[in-house]
Amino acid sequence: MAVKNEGKLTSKLQDKAKGTNVAPPTPAQTIGAYLQKMAPEIEKALPKHMDVDRLTRISLTTIRTNPALMNCSMPSLLGAVMQAAQLGLEPGLLGHCYIIPYGKEATFIIGYKGMIDLARRSGNIKSIYAHPVYENDEFSYKYGLNPDLQHTPAMKERGEFIGAYAVAHFNDGGYQFEFMPKEEIEKRKLRSKSYSKGPWQTDYEEMAMKTVVRHMFKFLPISIEVMQSMAQDETVRKDITSEPKSVYSDEIEAEGVFAEDIRMDEPAPAGKQPEGEEDELAKVAKEFDEGKL
Repeated sequence: MAVKNEGKLTSKLQDKAKGTNVAPPTPAQTIGAYLQKMAPEIEKALPKHMDVDRLTRISLTTIRTNPALMNCSMPSLLGAVMQAAQLGLEPGLLGHCYIIPYGKEATFIIGYKGMIDLARRSGNIKSIYAHPVYENDEFSYKYGLNPDLQHTPAMKERGEFIGAYAVAHFNDGGYQFEFMPKEEIEKRKLRSKSYSKGPWQTDYEEMAMKTVVRHMFKFLPISIEVMQSMAQDETVRKDITSEPKSVYSDEIEAEGVFAEDIRMDEPAPAGKQPEGEEDELAKVAKEFDEGKL
């Protein structure tokens, strides 16, 4: 055994003498090192109930499970993670938010559970929820002076998906509900830059419910801060010190299309970053560009 180990050591020394180095780090390892380097800055953005180690670990797992994200720019990847941190949402399986590739940029998308969580933070909403509706369910609704919604899910074979609804109960006893048929959900889905990939393909029902909840936001008693947070849905940070930019900006500037929905996607102007944080982010970005990370 000693001879065998000695042989391995000799081989390693010979490789070193020949100038043979360990294989270069994989993209995942590089991203992991980058996230670790930025952990102190990410931690500053986190709410008290979230742990930076857990967030960076979940974020790295999310990136690893989508190979296309490996081709995105590093600043945009970190920017998406920072957005998740600032909003107190976890990317991945829980459905709070998603990080998906949009060209070479990582796009931050709020999920259904994330939308619900943001709405609850307003303090004026007692409860908020959404449900999908299928063709074999018992379902009826009406608007007007006496709005009413009734839904009894079928116990077996619910049939095809036909729509989704959302309900919000306010602290003062009032309520608001919205129903959206599948046809309308599909129209709004096609407006999304990520309709052919990401959560629209893996979590269709949740994205359908999110679409209804987002549409209902304009009728809810929620704070400006919550609206600004929700406005970060489907945005990209071109670099780690820039503000989130809607992926729909070009369409808005060129044609003004889909104004009803896109207006809510535009990120509100954010305040200046804490003193010293912007410099630290820029420093790390420079180190990465120079190959020091």
